[in-house]
Amino acid sequence: MANALNTITVDGVTYNAEAYAAKQKADAAKETKNDLDKDAFIKLLVTQLQYQDPLEPQENGEFIAQMAQFSSLEQMTNVASKLEDINTLVGNIDTSVLVGQLSSMIGQGVSWNHTVTTADESGAPVTTTEELSGVITAVTVSSGVTKVVVTTEDGTTYQVDISNINEVYNLKNVAE
Repeated sequence: MANALNTITVDGVTYNAEAYAAKQKADAAKETKNDLDKDAFIKLLVTQLQYQDPLEPQENGEFIAQMAQFSSLEQMTNVASKLEDINTLVGNIDTSVLVGQLSSMIGQGVSWNHTVTTADESGAPVTTTEELSGVITAVTVSSGVTKVVVTTEDGTTYQVDISNINEVYNLKNVAE
């Protein structure tokens, strides 16, 4: 069952998080690589051995050095792959924790800095910042950016970057 915690929105389209991750992995596998990988290295080594001069064969030391390079390349490739997996996992955990914490603030009051850039009479940009307030009504994650959805008293809805939030407060305490 889809809910805000197991979906992801990319370019305005909402996907099931697991299906999106599987699609991303499949798309990455389809990409052609221009880098020399371990398969290219072993093909190069085999070709080199195939066309070497039988009267002047390659030195054993050179062959062992190339095999050591191949082994090092394979190990570095494996480490890099595992580090990418760990980085993805940590990023997903961070986002999940943040969304969980922000979700607990739904229904709370919030004030934030809202910045607007307009043009003056001459066309030069003029930036103004004002503090707005409203009620947190939802949490969104779009293209890896987490924001809260806030509705003001006049019914205007804003997606507020969490770095712009000044204060979160309990509306019950304000009413008293």
